[in-house]
Amino acid sequence: MRVGGSQQSLLMNIQRAALLLLICGLLARQASPAYAQSSEGVGAGVASNSAADGTRGPNNGSPALTGARRPLYRLRKSDVVEIKFTFSPEFDQIATVLPDGFVALKVVGDLFAEGLTVSELKDLVRATYTPTLRDPEVSVILKDFERPFFVAGGQVGRPGKYELRSPTSVAEAIAIAGGFTEQSRHSQVVLFRKVADGIVEAHVLNVKAMLASRNLEEDLELHPGDMLFVPQNRMSKIRKFLPVSSLSTFFTPAQF
Repeated sequence: MRVGGSQQSLLMNIQRAALLLLICGLLARQASPAYAQSSEGVGAGVASNSAADGTRGPNNGSPALTGARRPLYRLRKSDVVEIKFTFSPEFDQIATVLPDGFVALKVVGDLFAEGLTVSELKDLVRATYTPTLRDPEVSVILKDFERPFFVAGGQVGRPGKYELRSPTSVAEAIAIAGGFTEQSRHSQVVLFRKVADGIVEAHVLNVKAMLASRNLEEDLELHPGDMLFVPQNRMSKIRKFLPVSSLSTFFTPAQF
């Protein structure tokens, strides 16, 4: 009986040990995904912070968002800059970016300035004058530049070129340009946007439907240099060939 009792006790201990190992294994499996998720969460937080701060994360190859959202102004043709030398005022001058992209400077000649930021031009002027002046202290001020603009054409009240002083949508731009005329085709307003040299995108917008539904989610925001074109409706094209009385009986311009 003693032998049988000891065997039974040994069997119970083995079962307890196996159950304990099974429980430990299950706990370890549950802990591993939680640790992985917490690690991923920390990594995502670092990446998000680095993007918001405008820096690159150590394992993130994407460019910084800050530079893309608020790029510095780059000089264009006809821009006017004032160049001042703190200790050599005789070299001070006001220069204009010529059609070929150069600015003509005293003594040193021409420098290519188109596409440079004001800070980059200042560094270039300082480096160019270093052989002539000892440690020149230079400041560059942008005096005049081409203001952001958009162009509205076609069947609007006042076609022309308008300054883009603040965020402006397509519907707002049409209102600025005098609104639609009776001959305008509200449902096919065309937005032309230059995306690169020689490449222009065209977006057709149904402004009539947007305004009728009071939903401006698809009302695009204009970029500098955009052009809006409001075409002529079909009814106004044939109006001059038909008597006015017969047209007014069956049609109204708003239908088109």
